[in-house]
Amino acid sequence: MADVARVAGVSSQTVSRVSNGFPGVTEETRRQVLAAMRELGYRPNSAARALRRGEFRTLGVITFSLSTMGNIRTLEAIATSAAGHGYAVTLLPVAVPTQDEVNGAFSRLGELAVDAVIVIMEIHLLDAATVSLPPGVQVVVADSDAGDRYTVVDTDQAGGAREAVRHLLELGHDTVWHLAGPEDSFAAQRRANAWRTTLTEAGALTPPLVRGDWSAESGYLAGLRLAEERDCTAVFAANDQMALGLLRALHERGRKVPDDVSVIGFDDIPESASFLPPLTTIHQDFAEVGRLCVEGVIGKMRHAGTAHGTTLVPTRLVPRRSTAPPPERRGG
Repeated sequence: MADVARVAGVSSQTVSRVSNGFPGVTEETRRQVLAAMRELGYRPNSAARALRRGEFRTLGVITFSLSTMGNIRTLEAIATSAAGHGYAVTLLPVAVPTQDEVNGAFSRLGELAVDAVIVIMEIHLLDAATVSLPPGVQVVVADSDAGDRYTVVDTDQAGGAREAVRHLLELGHDTVWHLAGPEDSFAAQRRANAWRTTLTEAGALTPPLVRGDWSAESGYLAGLRLAEERDCTAVFAANDQMALGLLRALHERGRKVPDDVSVIGFDDIPESASFLPPLTTIHQDFAEVGRLCVEGVIGKMRHAGTAHGTTLVPTRLVPRRSTAPPPERRGG
């Protein structure tokens, strides 16, 4: 720093103010200092600066799976929102969804210099009795039913599923089959429960639930089974990727969409409008989930907040060409 001050012709205190982004330095002086830094290859010591300020300007994100579109888009939204607030993001992946792995991820926080943590993970892995949180580290959880034990931000999973089922019932379908996500997924559980409840409230029969694993391949395999159900005229797929596989299976089995079978998905991934036919789906606002997670955890850091509870981000129906009235109700 003394060398930079000498080359720039300023005091070491001025160099410190520039490197830390403090006000009170003229634009001309700031340019001189930055030019001297570049000339000498000087880089401010971020660790020392963090110790002085008491923060690292970095958020940790713990997640299990990066293979699902929902987690990837949530992580992307968190990183974008964090950058807008001047924070970097450190990803702490959990190899397998076990309590020991979750504990290990939290223990690594002490080594990775993060100020707070956002967790994208099922709540059954966040048992407060066994997970030891680092002292003073604030936590916000995405996609969970943690309720009043944590601060939670989530999509309105149940509301979106209800809207999907009602859309198909209002088109005139007698009932709606469901291609659900994996059993251990909170989101899949919420969507399946809402599907079942909505059918019951409408007085419709509840068909057997068919399960996939979020992948297009699992949707394809489930679709081969559903194509054999001749009374199946409408399917609610728990995500768009399984809906993609379902569309392929129905096509191969000669079941036209939406002439013979209507299909609706969940997520509204960017590619869903390019499916054949374009997919009717439920839009999730991943950007808003990411923004609320980041703002929530920063707010807890700055105000030592302890408020728990869940904030739900609304969904909305995006009608496209994969849904229509059932065959017997078309054409008058």
